[in-house]
Amino acid sequence: MRIRKTTINDLDTVMKIYARARGFMAENGNPTQWKDSYPSEELIRKDILDGVSYVCVDEDSEGPGTNPDREGTEKSSGSENPEVIEAVFMYDVREDPTYAVIEDGAWPNDRPYGVLHRIASSGRKKGVASFCMQWCFAQCGNLRCDTHDDNKVMQHVMRKNGFEYCGRIYVEDGSPRVAFQKEK
Repeated sequence: MRIRKTTINDLDTVMKIYARARGFMAENGNPTQWKDSYPSEELIRKDILDGVSYVCVDEDSEGPGTNPDREGTEKSSGSENPEVIEAVFMYDVREDPTYAVIEDGAWPNDRPYGVLHRIASSGRKKGVASFCMQWCFAQCGNLRCDTHDDNKVMQHVMRKNGFEYCGRIYVEDGSPRVAFQKEK
């Protein structure tokens, strides 16, 4: 697996991954975090144009069109094997304004940090979210992220990858989120 920036050509596949993730969250006790088709195509287009959207890709050894379960398979330039998008996420090193205030806890440091948002997996391959989190952490060594109280799956993945609970933050629409950070 490897990480690369998302391109506009990836948009259809990325939006299908987000739709799948919304269904997965609803089925697993988190029906409200990404309601109403969040993240929108407009937001993902903005992330792509801003250079902060990334995909995790895998090289498919089966060849194009041989496995109908491998939706998202595309021929990568200069490669004999198709590229399969397994996950998408937003990673940025700019300060996140929703992290300026934290309640019921504190950030462990005030050093510059990276942020990980909107991570979603195709569901075809185990360990993809962890791979993406580890990649983000390797870029900055001080990584923050947050999720909904009901997103127990993501909280488990974050803790498994060394993130520690720091407190509660509020996103742009005023909704509360549990906040995590991993530092070197």
